[in-house]
Amino acid sequence: MTVQFRTHLYLFIVNLIYALSFTIAKDVVPQYIQPYGAIVIRVTVALLLFLIFQFFFIKEKIKRADIGLLMLCGLFGVAINQLLFFKGLSITTPINASLMMTTTPILILILSGIFHDEKITMLKIAGVLLGAIGAVLVILSGSEFTRGSGQTTGDILVLVNAASYAIYLVIVKPLMSKYHPLTVITWVFFFGWLIVVPVGWNEFSAIDWQQFTYPLWIELAFIVLFTTFFAYLLNTMAMQHATPSVVGIYIYLQPALATIFALLLNRDEYPLIKIIATLLIFSGVYLVSLKNTNNADAQSKT
Repeated sequence: MTVQFRTHLYLFIVNLIYALSFTIAKDVVPQYIQPYGAIVIRVTVALLLFLIFQFFFIKEKIKRADIGLLMLCGLFGVAINQLLFFKGLSITTPINASLMMTTTPILILILSGIFHDEKITMLKIAGVLLGAIGAVLVILSGSEFTRGSGQTTGDILVLVNAASYAIYLVIVKPLMSKYHPLTVITWVFFFGWLIVVPVGWNEFSAIDWQQFTYPLWIELAFIVLFTTFFAYLLNTMAMQHATPSVVGIYIYLQPALATIFALLLNRDEYPLIKIIATLLIFSGVYLVSLKNTNNADAQSKT
């Protein structure tokens, strides 16, 4: 398995997990766990797992000069990102939330061009636009999309979360060349945990664990282990060999994969517009990834 193939496989798995979590998380939050309480569980358990793996398998120390950047990564990539996403998702629909997330790849492309001198080529612009159009078409064709004012606050929170995640993907990239991905994500979660726990402690303390049935425990485990631990780890590993814009463009797969998943469960229809939209999304991912592949090959030969 080549590095290029493994990188794209990681990104595909990550966004498949996120696509499933839009619906799964809605079953648990806020019916049984308030948003901030859920984040305390997610970040705490994931941090413990990262610490265990980092201690036994990596044992890598960070330089004092990088602590400030890691703190910012913890703020934007864990604290703001997680807190606002779950809070927003709890007061809006999964379809609306996924629509707000389509802004992330656009922001990543712009920020990467500003801070990393990543060339904003016509190929990348075309890819991002194709992906955005496809994602919006999939989302707007869903039956759960609403335009009422009741979801406005939730939509705004998810939108701010999308911007925060875009910032995180851009600022964490320089750390990928210095440290092992597990070292980076462990410290990112540690600094994020320092913010999340005080904010969410009251809601965590108010959880009535006796209400949890077996299916709810399974869904909570999915949110913690897959949507948090594995998704962040695989995403960080992929960033070793992919630019932020490539990592970002994969976000457009989420609504398409969510729709395909619903189709397999006979919970959704797949009309012609969704087929066209899905093709647009995969075409956009290919165009942005294609340029990155050429750059990676050129760098490997120097």
